[in-house]
Amino acid sequence: MANKAELIVEDRRIQVSNLDKVLYPKVGFTKGEVIDYYIRVASVLLPHLKDRPLTMKRYPDGVEGEFFYEKNCPEYRPKWVQTAQVWSESNDRIMNYCLVQDLPTLVWAANLADLELHTSLSRKDDMTCPTMMVFDLDPGAPAGIIQCCQVGLWLRDLLGKMKLKSFAKTSGSKGLQIYVPLNTSVTYDETKDLSRVLAQHLDREHPDRVTSNMSKAVRKGKVFVDWSQNDEHKTTICVYSLRAREEPTVSTPVSWNEVENCLKKKNADLLKFRFDQVLERVEKLGDVFEAVERLKQKLPKKWK
Repeated sequence: MANKAELIVEDRRIQVSNLDKVLYPKVGFTKGEVIDYYIRVASVLLPHLKDRPLTMKRYPDGVEGEFFYEKNCPEYRPKWVQTAQVWSESNDRIMNYCLVQDLPTLVWAANLADLELHTSLSRKDDMTCPTMMVFDLDPGAPAGIIQCCQVGLWLRDLLGKMKLKSFAKTSGSKGLQIYVPLNTSVTYDETKDLSRVLAQHLDREHPDRVTSNMSKAVRKGKVFVDWSQNDEHKTTICVYSLRAREEPTVSTPVSWNEVENCLKKKNADLLKFRFDQVLERVEKLGDVFEAVERLKQKLPKKWK
């Protein structure tokens, strides 16, 4: 790719620049390759971005340089980039978030070096209603993704007893994330309460392996079951998003069989996926996270 170009994407003209700029220095992965990845993964990624206010995490000088979060959609955006107005308690004002509704908008965001796509758990039409409940399993060294697999399976079984189906994805960093699709009328208070109860239950059952306490001081060698993601004002890394690590790894959906296999073989590399491996998986498996956007489940009326 040339250093500057005009891409025509679905009849939209998009100016892209610095295509040969290396954004992942350890492996020489360029901005042009970032844009190319997002174009190639778009068919499975876009349904998970649609109607969800986006927080951009931009790395103009690559993963080793300064980064910044951008919640307000830039004013210099093309007029066809859609936005959603969201009230911000902390800023005490309405924020104008970008919505990635189509491929041209995704390409435009990638050209801004928005390596990581962080989305709301709600859709724009009702920001008080999460469409899913999420658990972020975050290991404290020397624990890693293998220990996360064990905790994820315990959590899957707990949810299963409540007749709730759950889906796993890698964080693309060092942890595992468990998603419980709801797509029904529910509040953040309800999802946060239940996720906290389940995290505390695991903490009591496996005190040497799990913590539900946010304090980093108690995390050593344990997996922190982060239930606090279930909040109207928080965002979670979107499935199929790149991560700003040494290599262009991706937050990748995985089957429970793969989680079990990683635990059994005690091989962390089994759940580490670079962009090229993810594209191969998508070609072979399609979107294994598809149900998260459409499966309707209700939280149980009572839980202990």
